[in-house]
Amino acid sequence: MTRLALYLQDAHPMREAIEHVRYAEQRGFEAVWQADSRLVREATVPMAAFAASTDTIAVGSGVIDIWTRNPARLASVFSTLDDLAPGRILCGLGAWWDPLAAKVGIERRRPLRVMREVVTVVRALLANETVTFHGDYVHLDGVELDYVHQPRRPKDVPIYIGATGMKMMELAGEIADGVVLNYLVSPDYNARAMEHLAVGAARAGRDVDDLDRPQLVVCSVDEDRGRALDGARLLVTQYLGQQPHIMEASGVPRSLLDEVGRVLTWPATHEQVVEASRLVPDEIVQMICAAGTPDECRAKVAEYMRDGCTCPILYPLGPDVRLMIDTFAGWSP
Repeated sequence: MTRLALYLQDAHPMREAIEHVRYAEQRGFEAVWQADSRLVREATVPMAAFAASTDTIAVGSGVIDIWTRNPARLASVFSTLDDLAPGRILCGLGAWWDPLAAKVGIERRRPLRVMREVVTVVRALLANETVTFHGDYVHLDGVELDYVHQPRRPKDVPIYIGATGMKMMELAGEIADGVVLNYLVSPDYNARAMEHLAVGAARAGRDVDDLDRPQLVVCSVDEDRGRALDGARLLVTQYLGQQPHIMEASGVPRSLLDEVGRVLTWPATHEQVVEASRLVPDEIVQMICAAGTPDECRAKVAEYMRDGCTCPILYPLGPDVRLMIDTFAGWSP
């Protein structure tokens, strides 16, 4: 049976999101991933709610940034989550993005070096080591997770890197337990990602198949095909305007990115997104999303899996989240 995961951002009230996670667990989904969603919903509070409300489903940060939490604090956060749901917590870290980072005063300088340092010390702290580390970004002096009222034990928390660029992909292949492949990319993009993951894995003397490779997949499913496509089009438009580096990496024509960019500002208003969405054709929506009827969505997810995804992390668009869960529950491509 196919490994399946659910992805939640900020589209649902928290108590409703908890119910979606419970239902996904009942239907056999193995994980739920929650992102730091722009500046709307912080990830670790809902992660704790999901972990406390379920019994078996893994709970991952998909992803949180490496700049706004000190790496020692990152380790303590994931140690605490593991106390709540031992063996079910997944740590997904990302390098964030501009212009948001710049707008809050963060200069994302040398993100590859910073990611290497953060992953190194977070892993050591979770392994119950005392860490002294003086790098370009991380500086720790005799730091450990300072347990007082609980047994000292290593925390079994795999570390995933959310990678889009190919140099970050290689770093993930070299140092991470897994990579969270991005959404709104084409299956062809996955083929290039696998090549670069293999390069990084080889540096560490391992194989690309030693890495878990879950992938975010935008999923807009409806028996009415047109309604499903329209449901995904607004999100696609937002990303065309705000994260064109991801879109260009997926093969979206530069001319379309420029057209959309002329309409959208940041942060974009809903009216701007609606106006710009009229420029986005159906074939672009379906190139980078699982959008359409249930059969079309399953076929698109199967493409991502053929090109390297080990576990689709399905991001439901539209009001009927249970329909999306039911569309994939028990499915094998």
